[in-house]
Amino acid sequence: MKNLLNTLYITSPDRYLSLDGENVVVWEERKEIARLPLHNLERIMAFGSAGASPALMEKCVTENRELVFFSRSGKFMARVEGEICGNVLLRREQYRTADNAEKSLLTAKSMIAAKLYNCRWTLERTIRDHSIRVDTDAFTQKSAYLKTASESALAASDKDSLRGIEGEAASVYFSVFNDMILQQKDDFNFTVRSRRPPLDKVNAMLSFAHSLCTSMCCSALESVGLDSYVGFLHTDRPGRRSLALDLVEEFRAPLCDRFVLTCINKRIITKDAFIEQENGAVLLTDDGRREFLKNWQLRKDDEITHPFLKEKVKWGLVPYVQALLLARYLRGDLDGYPPFLWK
Repeated sequence: MKNLLNTLYITSPDRYLSLDGENVVVWEERKEIARLPLHNLERIMAFGSAGASPALMEKCVTENRELVFFSRSGKFMARVEGEICGNVLLRREQYRTADNAEKSLLTAKSMIAAKLYNCRWTLERTIRDHSIRVDTDAFTQKSAYLKTASESALAASDKDSLRGIEGEAASVYFSVFNDMILQQKDDFNFTVRSRRPPLDKVNAMLSFAHSLCTSMCCSALESVGLDSYVGFLHTDRPGRRSLALDLVEEFRAPLCDRFVLTCINKRIITKDAFIEQENGAVLLTDDGRREFLKNWQLRKDDEITHPFLKEKVKWGLVPYVQALLLARYLRGDLDGYPPFLWK
């Protein structure tokens, strides 16, 4: 349970929410475990909870407070909200920003600069933790390139040049990705990023992790009232959640890529967890996927200090915090969107 940005997060399953006077009461196995004043909260986000009392739902509706429900895995399920909650105004501002080349570029630059910053610090962490086992000169050189690329992203004059900077920097980052695989080298080898379909075991796990994280971003954006289909860098396309693809860029290296490396280097996932199809695609087996998901859930429970809030937050909540910050920026409560900068 965590209170951030006037939002109460219920992250433990099987907790029930009720109303007692002006307080939200959290129950577990019929025992009261927490009590918080409702007037201090703008929204409540419940992950895998046992539900909420009709009285609390009515109170949230009456006072225009959001009550949002997710599955245990983080999939957006439903939102209880009042007749006027600001979501229409927020989405209209989102659409205006997306249609404004200058405004949408500002947010896109922040997200991509953050992505490259996080890629850089992924390499720096490898230098720090495994200096004896990797070519530190090569890693330092790539890190310096990513630092310059991140600065160039912030100075990009248009989205095409921003995409070009991102593409070149991604090639530099992935050029040393195989060197970060320190165990099971005979079974896990990375040469180039392949997505549709993934053509080796490492790409299979990267694609799966990125897909899981994108789903988290979709749920996060929907939970604060944003339209996950209308992005600032990724263009509109039927069926594509463009804003979620924008947001997930900040988490690819520090959350997804490092998790995949952990699975390999700690032998959590082995070669037996994969199957190769006739078209060359390499996919996780059912057992492999279950093991991957089990450890993904554990990683989401790890705590970090959020760089903007300066508070302890579980990894699984970081996309929701960023979605809230993005919404506050679009509403005008923040002068700029503060992207997630991991270090």
